[in-house]
Order: sequence, then structure tokens, then C-alpha cells
Amino acid sequence: MKTDSESSAAPQRVLKMAVWIQAQQLQGDALHQMQSLYGQHFPIEVRHYLSQWIESQLWDAIDLENPQEEFKAKRLLDSLIQELQNKAEHQVGEDGFLLKIKLGHYASQLKSTYDRCPLELVRCIKHILYTEQRLVREATNSSSPVGGMMDSMSQKYQQINQAFEELRLLTQDTENDLRKLQHNQEYFIIQYQESLRIQAQLTSLATLPPADRQLREPALLSKRATVEAWLTREANTLQKYRLDLAEKHQKTLQLLRKQQTIILDDELIQWKRRQQLAGNGGPPEGGLDILQSWCEKLAETIWQNRQQIRRAEHLRQQLPIPGPIEELLNELNSTITDIISALVTSTFIIEKQPPQVLKTQTKFAATVRLLVGGKLNVHMNPPQVKATIVSEQQAKALLKNENTRNDSSGEILNNNCVMEYHQTTGTLSAHFRNMSLKRIKRSDRRGAESVTEEKFTILFESQFSVGGNELVFQVKTLSLPVVVIVHGSQDNNATATVLWDNAFAEPGRVPFLVPDKVLWPQLCDAINMKYKAEVQSNRGLSEENLVFLAQKAFSSSSSSPDDYRNMTMTWSQFNRESLPGRNFTFWQWFDGVMELTKKHLKPHWNDGAILGFVNKQQAQDMLMSKPNGTFLLRFSDSEIGGITIAWVAENPNKAGERMVWNLMPYTTKDFSIRSLADRISDLNHLLFLYPDRPKDEVFSKYYTPPLSKAVDGYVKPQIKQVVPEFTTTNPDPASGNPTYMDHGASPAPVNHPHTYGIYPPMSESMLDADGDFDLDDTMDVARHVEELLRRPVESQWGGQQS
Repeated sequence: MKTDSESSAAPQRVLKMAVWIQAQQLQGDALHQMQSLYGQHFPIEVRHYLSQWIESQLWDAIDLENPQEEFKAKRLLDSLIQELQNKAEHQVGEDGFLLKIKLGHYASQLKSTYDRCPLELVRCIKHILYTEQRLVREATNSSSPVGGMMDSMSQKYQQINQAFEELRLLTQDTENDLRKLQHNQEYFIIQYQESLRIQAQLTSLATLPPADRQLREPALLSKRATVEAWLTREANTLQKYRLDLAEKHQKTLQLLRKQQTIILDDELIQWKRRQQLAGNGGPPEGGLDILQSWCEKLAETIWQNRQQIRRAEHLRQQLPIPGPIEELLNELNSTITDIISALVTSTFIIEKQPPQVLKTQTKFAATVRLLVGGKLNVHMNPPQVKATIVSEQQAKALLKNENTRNDSSGEILNNNCVMEYHQTTGTLSAHFRNMSLKRIKRSDRRGAESVTEEKFTILFESQFSVGGNELVFQVKTLSLPVVVIVHGSQDNNATATVLWDNAFAEPGRVPFLVPDKVLWPQLCDAINMKYKAEVQSNRGLSEENLVFLAQKAFSSSSSSPDDYRNMTMTWSQFNRESLPGRNFTFWQWFDGVMELTKKHLKPHWNDGAILGFVNKQQAQDMLMSKPNGTFLLRFSDSEIGGITIAWVAENPNKAGERMVWNLMPYTTKDFSIRSLADRISDLNHLLFLYPDRPKDEVFSKYYTPPLSKAVDGYVKPQIKQVVPEFTTTNPDPASGNPTYMDHGASPAPVNHPHTYGIYPPMSESMLDADGDFDLDDTMDVARHVEELLRRPVESQWGGQQS
């Protein structure tokens, strides 16, 4: 019998298998691209005969940047070789004999190639599978009933590919014209030499007797006239050929520039925007393989045209003919150099960004990549990349090309790295694995700005040459803004700065300008994205949750979402000014909720067991219409990172009256002692999770199993939670003698019910502004109980009044 996971995995294996079957049906350029993936580094026969095995392995589970993953890669390499050997052994017949030898040879070849670097095998196969899937997807997109977005993507890709085909044809056409021009020019030069020879013969006639001269001169003069007439005609033809060729090159460069603008200013900028949003928890930015293939095609086409223009220039120098061609060729040369310069400098990018909240004296990593490095043979002389941290002002100066050669705002250790070329994927990149910010130099801050609002960036720069030192490029790129902290306590506010910047930065901005205020729905999108990513949940913030947050942010009582659609929130309201009556900002409160949910409440949030974003009055209104023992979980208004239980029960002071009680908020400290599910299990007066779900139905799967029986005469103590006012005798003989840890409850409205012996009478000063206890954590409560229990019984109970 198959398990659920097996049965769900089966269709995926079939789907993946179909990729290789479909890949074999590819036509034209797509088939050529697929075939070019294979070679000695990974033979296509291995892909064919082991297709099912290859596609069933978890290649994506291996982190190529982590050297510790090498043992997993080695295991996969060994399994691959074993599979090949098994496949070889099972070959029979005449054809099978040859295949057996071939597959055995490939097994040995792959072992010798990748045994010392198994991660390279993983990199190679991941690249192959990704590219095949892309090629199949692009080939089938036009006929598949996929969403409109995929259709538009496919249409866009089709337009880009069509433009490349047009460029290929234009470049082929100019190549043919150039060869024709060269052939005609060579023939012209031969005829020109012939005219010089005729002229020399005519000159030599002067030394002959008049009779001989008269006999030979007319024929030579006639021949010279014919040749010169041909030369004049041919010179005009050559000039026309040169002008036609230059005009065709102008057309090619115009299309090249347009295509480059689409790829660099649209597609690459969009990739960078997705990368920035991924820093806020957005979907992954996607791989660079498609972009790299486009950029490489651009580089190839540009280089071919550049070589053609240089050959045309050489032909002009070889045979100067007066006319406008010299100026045209200079203009073409200048244009093509600009185009290639823009391509190279724009494709020096940061593939893996450094952390945007950067703590001093802490190791961090980053990866830079040159998308055209393989095509331009930059790797033949591997360039070195240097990383420097610069301030916002220094970044502005860099973009204005002001000289800031030695300016930096701190010291980064291990900040030099050589770019490596990976043959299997054709990528040229530098992996900074062990950088560390040793010190930071801060600038003077403006007004209320704190250190966690100051933005820096990591500048990566390098220099390399292409075409045998024909062109030398200085390249640089800036990371996304980083906020430097020196202590973990600054992380919360630094994250707010990064979140606001990532969400609301505009393309092409001056570093690092962001709007001071944004529409509330825009902010909702940003915090919802962040919340889902941090909590790792598909359950985001509902419209009701967002209304609750709007009420908190704007101190409003309106429950209509429409009332907030056109409202704006400033950066100060977000994370500079404290909420009314509190000592923390809106973001600090929200971040506390995220942290608590991420660390301790994720399964309950995903189950829908936590309403969370409900205020005390709303909780009371919801519970009062439900039976006694109904409870809900809501985030504390008064405490950062706190969650409280509100429940409806009888008022012990007034028979027949019901009231809503609120337990003192739990925090991370509490849940590190005992989980939420176990605490709810301990409280026997909690019966139904709002609206009417039996609590065990919701939480029992998260209860900690009971402790085992006493061993060697020792009884294990057990922490359990009680609320004194609601304690019922419910001994568990299996658990030994429990040690109780109690937690305070406050009623809503607060009517001061009877206090019991383990607590002194509750005074207003013990309650915070939310009506909840303001004790530091549950351990304080436990110590308080222990102290009270040590007192003589008389002093404990003597002062109680009914």
C-alpha cells in the first residue's frame, strides 16, 4: 500500500520523466540549445539511459555554496556511477555489447572528472534539468492552457527570440556583403596593379625607336583607357558597397541597441526588483540562466558586428577612396563600443546579496557574476573582485562618476575574491564566503534618525579586458542597502528600515531615496508578504486582520476596510513614534507578533486556531454569546510578542452573571518552558476553541506525551499550569506529584473577584494598561508561589476575607 507522500510523488516523477521525452521532440534552435548542454563533461547517452533515475533525485536539496554538502553530492555521484554500471551489465546482443563498453567508459570518465569535485556534477545536472524544462516550457507554452501571465511571458520571450533571429540574419547578410566587398576590392587592386603595369610599359616606350613605339603604343593606350574606365566604375561600385554595408550595420546596431534595452533595462531590472522583494519575503527572483543566455547572444552578435566593422575599416585603409565612409565607420565603431561597454558593465551583477541587516564581527557571504564572462573569454585571465562598504553619500558620488577612489565607510575582512569559471554551466562568478565587517564609520545623522535608519551598501568592483586587451573595462555594482548593527537588540529596527526600502524603492532612484509616506494598502502588501515569509505559512493576513492593524496604526475605531484605502502612513508612524499610551512603535509590536508566531505558534496559526489580531473589546463581544469555557487566542495589545487567552466563565462574585477573563500574556520565555498546546491542556476550564471546536480536537496532536513511571525510586517532577480561580482537582496518577506553575487571570471588565491564598489582593498597580498582569515572565510567578508556600499556614490564610 502506498503512503500519501508516495502517491503524491508518483505523478511528479511521471511529469519529470515527460520532460526528457518532450526534450527529444524539440525543433530548430531549441533542439540545438538542448544538444549543446551535453559533451564530454556529461554525455547525452548518460542522460538518455538514466533519465528516470536522474529526474527522481533531489538535486535542488543540495546547497552548492555550502562545502559541507559535498558528502551528499559524493553520494549522488557514486549512485550515478553504480546505475551506469548496472545499466551496462544488463546490455545483451551485438548492439548491446558496444553500448555496454560505451556506458562502462562513461562511468569511468564521470568518476575521474567529478570524484574530487562532486558539487560540480550537481551544478552541471541542475543546469541541464533547468534548461531542458525551460526549453520544453517555451516550446509548449503557446499551445498549453496556462495562465495569462505565462502567455504574456511566452509572448515576450518569443518577441526577444524573434529579434535575435532577425539580428542573426542581418549579421549573416553583412558578413556575406563584407566577403563580397573584400573579393571585389582584391580584384580591384589586381586591376589597379595591371593599370600600373600598363603605365610602366607606356613609359618604357619612350626609350624605343619611333617606329616600334607607334606600333605598340595605340594598343597599350587603348588597354589603359579600358582598365581606367573599369577602375573608375569599380571605385564607385566599391564606394556604394561600402556605404550600403555601413547602412546595414547602422540598422543592425539600431536593432541591437533596442534588443539590449529590452533585456537590460526591462528584464534584468525586473529580476533585480524581484531580488529586492525576495528580501522582504517575496517569491524567489528566479534563476539567471535565461538572462545569461540572452546576454551571451547579445555579446556574440555585438562582437561579430564589431569584428565586421573593424574588417571594413581595414579594407578602407587598404584602399582609401574619398567619400563619407571614413566618418561613417568612425561613428559605427564608437556606437558598437558604447553598446558592448553598456552590456559588460550592466551584466556585472550580484547573484546572491549580502545580508541587509549586517552585524559587525559576523561572517557573511555574497556572490557576484558576470553574465557575459564566458562568451567574451574573460575567464582566460580571471579577474579579481574587491568588496568595500560605502555610505549613502559615497554611493551617490559613485553613480555621478565622482572620484571616490579610496573612500570607504569601514573595513571588510576577506574582501578580495577571484572570479571562477564553471565549465559545465558556463558561468563566471566570484563567491565571497567568509567576509566579515570589522568596523564601521558612521556619518552624522539627521534629526530624529537613529543608527538603524542609516543605510550603507557593499560596492563590488573589478577590472578586466576582452578581445586580447582590445577593450579594458572597469566594472562596479552596488548591493541592496544594508543597515549595520553592533548588537542583536538593534535587529528589529534595522529590519524595519530594510523592509520599507525594499518595498517602496523605485527603479533608477538616487541612493537610497524612498518615499516618506505610502498608501496603507501598499504597506499592507509589504507586511503581509513579510509575515507569510517569516512564519513560513500560506495563511497570510486576512482583511479583518488588516483592519485591526489599521485601527492600531491610526488609533481609529472604524471597522470598514474602505475607510483606510486612501489613508497614508508615514515612516515616523511606522517605526519612529510610539503608539498612543505605549512605549513601542507599530512595527515593533508587529515584529514581536511575527517572532512569537514563527518560533512557537506556527502550527496553530496554520491550523486557524489563533485569531490573533483581535482587541480586548472585540474578544469580549465574540465570547459573551458563546457557552462557558469557550476561549480564543489573541495577541496582546500591551506587550511586544505576547499572546493571551480570553475565555467566558461565571462571575464568582455574582451568581448567574457571566464575564470574560483574560490571562496574563505569554511570551517566548513562557513557551520555552511549556508549549501553548500543553498550557491549554492544563487548563480544564477551557473547553471550546471559538466558535465551537472542542479544544482536544484542535490541540491534542501537539500535546507532550505523559512522563514515564518512576525509575529507581525517583519521581520525576512535572511543570503544569493552573489559574487559581479556576483550579479543579484532576489528579493524573501517571504523572507523579506535579509541581504547579500558576498564571494570573484578569476579568473583563475588571470586577476584582475574590483573591485566593497564593496571591495577595490584586491592586490596580499590578495591572497594566490593558488590564493584564505586567509580570516579567512565568518563572517570576513560580518563584512567587514558592515563597508564599514556604510561609506558615496561619499567615497565609489568616488575612483572607470572604
